[in-house]
Amino acid sequence: MSNFIGIRHEDKYKLERRAPLTPKHVARLVKQKKLDIIVQTSDKRIFSDEEYILAGAKIAKDLKKCSVIFGVKEMPESFFEPDKTYVFFAHVVKGQPYNMAMLRRMMELKCNLIEYEKVVDEQGKRLIFFGRYAGMAGMINSLWALGLRLKETGYHSNLVKLKQAHHYQTLNEAKDDISAIGQLIAENGIPHELRPFVIGITGYGNVSQGVQEIIGLLPVKEISPEKLLELHRRKKLPDNLVYKVIFKEEDLFEHVDGELFDLHDYYNDPQSYRSKFEKYLPYLSMLINCIYWDKRYPRLVTTAYLKKLFARGNPRLSVIGDISCDVQGSVECTLKPTEIDDPVYVFNPETGQINMGHKGDGVLVMAVDILPAELPRDSSDGFADVLVNFVKPIADADFEEHFDDLDLPKAIKKALILHKGELTPDYKYMEEFLKA
Repeated sequence: MSNFIGIRHEDKYKLERRAPLTPKHVARLVKQKKLDIIVQTSDKRIFSDEEYILAGAKIAKDLKKCSVIFGVKEMPESFFEPDKTYVFFAHVVKGQPYNMAMLRRMMELKCNLIEYEKVVDEQGKRLIFFGRYAGMAGMINSLWALGLRLKETGYHSNLVKLKQAHHYQTLNEAKDDISAIGQLIAENGIPHELRPFVIGITGYGNVSQGVQEIIGLLPVKEISPEKLLELHRRKKLPDNLVYKVIFKEEDLFEHVDGELFDLHDYYNDPQSYRSKFEKYLPYLSMLINCIYWDKRYPRLVTTAYLKKLFARGNPRLSVIGDISCDVQGSVECTLKPTEIDDPVYVFNPETGQINMGHKGDGVLVMAVDILPAELPRDSSDGFADVLVNFVKPIADADFEEHFDDLDLPKAIKKALILHKGELTPDYKYMEEFLKA
C-alpha cells in the first residue's frame, strides 16, 4: 500500500515530452481518490510543474518517497530502488536484448514491474495504449515526407505546406492543415502521372485507426486489395480521389503448402506461412505499416524484392511510413529507427544503403520509433483517460502478499511481469532471454 505515487520525468529521448498522467487526471486522483502525488520536476515535459502544483501535486527533484512510480518509456538501471513498484513501457516481453540488463537489475532489487503493453481485456485487447496517436503522428509525418519527396522528383504539391507532427501545437492544428489540402485536392485534382494515388495500410488495430483518421481528412475512397489489382487497368478514373486499401492477415500471407488461410493457425504457427504482399506493392504510392511483428513471422517487404521492383524503373512507391518500426522486420528496408529531429531517410535498393533526409535514389522511409511523443499533449491526455482508473487499485495493493492473493484488477495482474523480483507465471518463458 502506497503513501506516495510518483510521476517520473522522461529522459530516454531528447524530445520525449509525454506524461503518463496529466494535471487534469492528477487533480481527479488528489481530490476524489485522496492520493498523494509527487511529480518529478521537468523543464521539457509538455505539462509544466506549475500545472501539476495547481492540480494538487507536489514537485520534487527525485521520487525517493514514492513506493509506486509511473513513467512512459524505459528507465535507467540507476533509477530503480529496492521493493518499489514501477509502471511503464518496459519493452521486455519479446526478450529485447537491450533491456535485459534493466530487467535483471529490477529482479536484483526485488521490484514489481507492471507493463502497460500487457494490460489487456478478456479477449486480449490492449486497454492502455498510445497506438492511435502513433498512427496519427505517423500519417502526418508520412504526408509531410511525401510532399518533400514529390518536390525532389519535380512535382509541385500542396503537401509542402504541411509540417512534421511535432511542430504543431495541437492535433487539431495539424488536422486543419490536412483538411485544407484535402479541399485543394478535391478542387484541383492530382497530377495525371501520380494517378491513381493509392495508400496501402497494413493492419486494422489502434495504430491503423489513427492512420485512417488522418487519411479521412482527404477526399478518399476505400477499395479492397482485389480491386487494387484491377484499378490500374481502368482507362478512366476520377482525378481528385485518393484510394485507401486496408490489408488484413489473409491479404498479406498464405500457407506454404497451399492450404486455405486460417487466422488462428497463422498466429499459432506463423512459420508455416509466407508473404504474398509483394504482388500488391507495384500498385501502391505509399505504404503505411501498422502490424505487429517478431522474428517468427514472415516479412512483408524484403530488400531483395525492392531491388527487383526498382530495377524495372520508375516505381510508383514513393514513401514507406513504417509506424511499427521493427528494425529489419516486416519491412526489411527499415534499417534503423529514426529520431524526431531527423525522421526520414532514403533507402537505395540497388546499394542497400540509406541516405538520411529526403534526397537520393530509392524509397523514402519514415521510421520514428516514438511517434506519439510528436503529439505529447493529446497523446498523454488520451492515455491517461484510461490509466487513471487503475492508479488507486495499484496504490492500494499490498505487493507483499503472495502473487495468488494480490488484490489487483484482473487486467493489471495480467500485466505484472515481476512480483518481488520474480517473474510471474505468465512470464516464466522470459528466463531464456535473461540467460542469453
